[in-house]
Amino acid sequence: MKKKRTFPWQHPKPPFEDPKAQELIERIFQSPSYKLAIEDEEFLLSDQTRGVRLQLDYLKPELIMQKYGIKRTIVVFGSARIKEPASAMKELEKIKNLLKKKPDSKTLLRELRTAEKMVEKSIYYEEARKFGQLVGKAGKGPKDNTLTLMTGGGPGIMEAANRGAYDVGAKSIGLNIQLPHEQFPNPYIDPELCFQFHYFAIRKLHFLHRAIALVVFPGGFGTLDELFETLTLIQTGKNKPIPVVLVGKEYWQRLINFKFLVEEGTIDAEDLHIFTFKENAKEAWEYILHWYAKAGIDIFNHNKKD
Repeated sequence: MKKKRTFPWQHPKPPFEDPKAQELIERIFQSPSYKLAIEDEEFLLSDQTRGVRLQLDYLKPELIMQKYGIKRTIVVFGSARIKEPASAMKELEKIKNLLKKKPDSKTLLRELRTAEKMVEKSIYYEEARKFGQLVGKAGKGPKDNTLTLMTGGGPGIMEAANRGAYDVGAKSIGLNIQLPHEQFPNPYIDPELCFQFHYFAIRKLHFLHRAIALVVFPGGFGTLDELFETLTLIQTGKNKPIPVVLVGKEYWQRLINFKFLVEEGTIDAEDLHIFTFKENAKEAWEYILHWYAKAGIDIFNHNKKD
C-alpha cells in the first residue's frame, strides 16, 4: 500500500512560534490549488483538460494491447438486443402467457411481434458465436494474439462473438463505453482486454486502428453508426480498404436501399464494392481469407510490418 505523505505541520506539536501559523498552513494545505494535479478531480474533469482526458482514453488501451501483442483485429458489430435462441424463445413464451390473460392488450401484441422477430434473428447470435470460434482458432491457434477478435463488449451479437472465441480458448477484446444508464461487459471477454471508454470518438478510433476486417450483423442505430463511419472512411481514403461483410442480405437490403443512393448520384457505383453480403459465419470468414489471398497479403504473418 502506498504510504501517505506527512508534513511538518501535521505533527502533534506545531513547529511555529506564531499561534496562528498552524491554522494558516492548514488552510493552504486544504486549498484545491495546492493539490497535485493528478489528485485534483475537479481540475482533471474541467473543460480545459479535455485534451488530456482524450489522450488518456486512447493511451491506456493502446499500451495494454501492445503488451499483449495485439497486432491485427477482426471487428464484429451487431445488435445488443439479439438473444441466443433459448432466451429468445423464453421471452416469446412469457409474452404469449401474458396475452392469454390480456388478449386485447395492444402493448402485449406489439411486444409479441417484436419477440417473434427476435426469435427469427436469434440465428445471428449462433452465427456470430461460430464466427468468433473461427477467428479464435485462426493463425497459430487460440494462444496466438496476432489476429484477435474485437467487439463493442456488450450483450447480444457482441456477447456471441466474444463467447465463440472463449469457446475455443482464445483471447478476445471488448471496447465498452460509459453510458448514462448501466452498461456491463459481457462475461466472455478476456479480463485483461476488456476496456471502458468515456469518449465514443476514441473508442471508434480503436475499432479501426488495427482492424483488417469488419463483420456486421443486424443491428440498430449504434451498429449503423459504426458501419457508415467505416464505409465513409474507406470511401474517402482515410482508412485503407478492408473487407466489410454485412451478414443477412435480406435484413440489410430491406433496411437500406443502397442502389437508390447510386441512382440519385449521391454515391458512385463502385462504392457498392466496399462491402459485400454473406449469410453466415463460414461464408464471412471464407470471404475475408479470399480477399487477402487475392491481394497477396498474409494476415497471419508475424514478421510482417504493419
